[in-house]
Amino acid sequence: MKEKHLKNPCLLIPAVVFFLWTMAAASYAADNLEPALSHPEQQKQAESKLAALEKKISKKPNILIFIVDDLGWGDPGAFGGGEAVGAPTPSIDRLAREGLKLTSTYAQPTCSPTRGTLNTGRLPIRHGIWRPPLYNEPGGLDGEITAAGILSDSGYKAAMVGKWHLGENKNQQPQNVGYDEFFGFLGVSTIYTDWRDEHFNPEVVYKKERYDAIEKAPFNKNLVAAKKGEDLREIKEITIPVMAQIDQDFADYSDGFIRRMAEDKKPFYLIHAFSKVHYDNYPAKGYAGKSPAAQVYKDAVVEVDDIVGRLIKTLEETGQAENTFVFFTSDNGPEEDTWPDSGHTPFRGAKGSTWEGGVRVPGIAWWPGTIPAGRVSDGLFDLGDLFNTSLSLAGVTDKIPTDRYIDGIDQSSFLLADNGMSNRKSVYMYIQNKFTALRWQEYKYHRYIVEVGDGEYTATGSIQNSKLVEAAYGLPYNLYLDPKERKPIGIRKLWTVPIFGQEGARHMKTFVKYPPKKPQVVMPGR
Repeated sequence: MKEKHLKNPCLLIPAVVFFLWTMAAASYAADNLEPALSHPEQQKQAESKLAALEKKISKKPNILIFIVDDLGWGDPGAFGGGEAVGAPTPSIDRLAREGLKLTSTYAQPTCSPTRGTLNTGRLPIRHGIWRPPLYNEPGGLDGEITAAGILSDSGYKAAMVGKWHLGENKNQQPQNVGYDEFFGFLGVSTIYTDWRDEHFNPEVVYKKERYDAIEKAPFNKNLVAAKKGEDLREIKEITIPVMAQIDQDFADYSDGFIRRMAEDKKPFYLIHAFSKVHYDNYPAKGYAGKSPAAQVYKDAVVEVDDIVGRLIKTLEETGQAENTFVFFTSDNGPEEDTWPDSGHTPFRGAKGSTWEGGVRVPGIAWWPGTIPAGRVSDGLFDLGDLFNTSLSLAGVTDKIPTDRYIDGIDQSSFLLADNGMSNRKSVYMYIQNKFTALRWQEYKYHRYIVEVGDGEYTATGSIQNSKLVEAAYGLPYNLYLDPKERKPIGIRKLWTVPIFGQEGARHMKTFVKYPPKKPQVVMPGR
């Protein structure tokens, strides 16, 4: 029998791609919702767990989200850091050991865009916060709907504690965008301290006219507090000594809030947003030199870990741990421009880039009795998913807005099922308004890359001589083989190109009906 040969093997590529595509097809629940992968059995298991718990507790679950500022993927011991990098993290490691460790959790490349996404379930191109606002710049969640607001209207007590950094405008402060309580500061730690520090800015500290000009500048320099609808109350001015202790102040407030809620009939939604480990790290009392590394950054990591342990202990002491979903993460990768006051990542790049080092962050989900201990998953998880997931846990997904596109996905079944799989098909990465990269399964595709003048990929995007460079045909990487993104594999993996092309095109098509939002913060002069 004569053997038949295919004259053009390349004709197989579309067929193979279509087969792979249909194996991982996602479905739209509505045209304004990011399509999710379907896992009916794990969905049933998650719903059964939630129903049984509510029957036992007679209360919807509490939600506690820890978000650290600039913590690297490789800082916690559970992710390869800890003792190995001179800063043990036993409390964070405990959460990973007793819960679900997510090795592919994604943030945006800088803090405010991530925080906006966590609050709204929408990418920065949609919520309008493209970059962190600076001194008294407009910003905020103008016209946005937050998870806090939906949950507060649904019988939850919603509290924001710590760093806000989504703008100082009155109508966009936490107490005016859905939170019942706010205790923290409106900006970012460095704007309160860098001009006061004689080590970094002696030309300001020792020149009174410059120092006085900044001190009189119209931005809020205080630790503040407010209840829903109230004006801010100024607690104290944030000087360097105050900043050193401010995470302890945040911890005291969250501790008190959790204890109060133990006696309340309402469940709670609490975001505890650390000031640390964003530069410049000033040690709190008792923490100077406490880490084996005896460096300020490592001392700050130890303090963060202690606070996580303290608040988890409070949950346990008040009998609320069984009914509290806890998620631990960071808002972006480490800020390497300020090394050695900087975190660690094993991946290429850092804060400000969409290389893995800039956007892949630690993620841990902990819920004793509901999330099985010892699970590890590389399933994709975007921090915007916390919006949908929180509403799902509260049983109010019917209140997700329908007049705007929601990029988050309900991941409750992934997190709660004993062997849950991610419901997310792809992760989209932006630098300001540029759609720069896409991850699908273990593959990553770069449309634009951050190129830095000195050849290092550690830029925040403005501090160093960096620029975005378009990759003519795109740069695909296999992150399992090449987590440092050094060896693009397009020449050997041509079958991935149409997958990335179709997924990217599907994403861009969502902007036809739901156009991008005008930016709330833009670069000066633009």
